[in-house]
Amino acid sequence: MAYRAPKALVEDGPGPQSASNKDPLIVDVEFTESEEIAGSPILDSVESVRTKKASSPMELPMSLPTPEGRARVVTVINQKGGVGKTTTVINVASQLGLRGYRILVVDADSQGNCATGLGVDKSRVKTTTRDLILNPETAVNARHATAVDNVHMIVGDKTLIGLEQEMLRQLGRERRLSEALSPLLPHYDLILIDTPPSLGIVSVNALVASDGIIVPVQTEYFALEGLALLSGTVREVRALLNPSLGVDGVLMTMHAPTTLNQQVASELREAFPQLMVEPAIRRNIRLAEAPSHGVPIHLHEPNSSGGQDYRDVVSVLERRWGLRE
Repeated sequence: MAYRAPKALVEDGPGPQSASNKDPLIVDVEFTESEEIAGSPILDSVESVRTKKASSPMELPMSLPTPEGRARVVTVINQKGGVGKTTTVINVASQLGLRGYRILVVDADSQGNCATGLGVDKSRVKTTTRDLILNPETAVNARHATAVDNVHMIVGDKTLIGLEQEMLRQLGRERRLSEALSPLLPHYDLILIDTPPSLGIVSVNALVASDGIIVPVQTEYFALEGLALLSGTVREVRALLNPSLGVDGVLMTMHAPTTLNQQVASELREAFPQLMVEPAIRRNIRLAEAPSHGVPIHLHEPNSSGGQDYRDVVSVLERRWGLRE
């Protein structure tokens, strides 16, 4: 099939859409049958455009180093649900806490599962992430101790569901979480934010407050589509609200030695060679059991495959975040 130059179809008659208009509304592309030689200039140009369009949505910017004297703020995010965001937050935070770092977990998901996994009784919590965003001055009193030494958290709950409607008329609503966390930054080494599987005002607040993001990706086909959507979101937030936002890493989760999982893992490694955090987190029943005991995997079954994988992943992130030289 040979490409013939497009001809514009415009409305007849005078007005803004007349034939003299340089920007036609509709472009009619015609094709004619003919033989083409592989490697011809036309085919090369079409292939170049196709390659460029396919690769650009998957581009993710690298993050910058943490400013001196304050905690690094990292959001764990993926617009696709069920990829292990909360499990990653709980186990990365707890492993770093066991290594002596001061960690704050901010649960921005209305399900509030971080509290369960870190042994916090939600029924006794009075100040939540919703209060933190609406009233940033409550930050100091919103923290709670967890089952892990050196790890504090701010609890999320179902009241976050209606938060977007409450903030519609507020100026600077995208920066409320950033303002709230500001007085806490000198007191921690790392602040980890868990997010819901959607791009609402809460997730935008988390991205604006962050230095970098961690993207858990389940090694299945739909995960690649979700990652392309997320990359567009990151670029938009960088352009409009937080120019220093970058990606700290892409983490493969729920990995199994199947052909499909291996193929998706290979595509991810090829697309983001510098951003991948290895090893992949293997499917493990002990990881699923741990929250029912109110403790992370490192206190439940540290020698399980899930415990070993998260321990190795944290060692990589520890160096990447500059916590250890």
